[in-house]
Amino acid sequence: MIYHILPGDAQLSAFKESGIEGELLVCRECLVEGDLSGDSLDEFFVNRAAFINGAYDEDPANYNANVASQFRRLTEVGRGDEVNLWFEYELFCGANLWFCLDLLSKTSAEVYRVEPIYRTATDRWDGFGGATAVDMLRCFEARIKMTDEDVDLGSTLWQAFRSADNERLGELSNEVSPAFPYLKELCEAAIAKETTPAAVVDQIRHDGVENFSDIFLEFRRRAGVFGYGDSQVKRLIEATA
Repeated sequence: MIYHILPGDAQLSAFKESGIEGELLVCRECLVEGDLSGDSLDEFFVNRAAFINGAYDEDPANYNANVASQFRRLTEVGRGDEVNLWFEYELFCGANLWFCLDLLSKTSAEVYRVEPIYRTATDRWDGFGGATAVDMLRCFEARIKMTDEDVDLGSTLWQAFRSADNERLGELSNEVSPAFPYLKELCEAAIAKETTPAAVVDQIRHDGVENFSDIFLEFRRRAGVFGYGDSQVKRLIEATA
């Protein structure tokens, strides 16, 4: 069986138009923020549902049906199955990717990383935004097969990230693998995520920018490595108001 886990619903249309075969799963999480605790996967999802409900006023039942269910499929894959992880370069996607790899580290599936290779150094943090069917096909054709060591590294990154082990993240930032581009930048962002994004928003507002659209665009320009969407930036504005 071939599986594709996309970084969000925005990529569904272009992917379907590309003609790439396989079963679709969608990552609808924002593991870059909120409670990451839980001694079991079930407890982890309960805590995540509670966070999402409190932060974004979502029904926990929707979390189980639309979010947790997608991840649980990854725990069911086995030998002979192929999993293609379509994730962008920034920390938002990085944290989600690391979690997926932690789940997959307990399986024997073949794992591939699919990146937005059409991006340049100046727009790398924009990821698959605006991707066409041709873009998706091109990225798929350039996918990277992840080694067992890559999968283990992803799992280790997840464990360090969820426990806020900044010393370990600093050590892991020096690992080199084509499956983890910009790893140093992501680990540095992970270490700074509790302070830098809020400070950037505060500085933007101090500079006299008040319209949300302008704040969001400026935040993306100054701190694109975090990969925050409008929901995360709105929460930062509320927290610094």
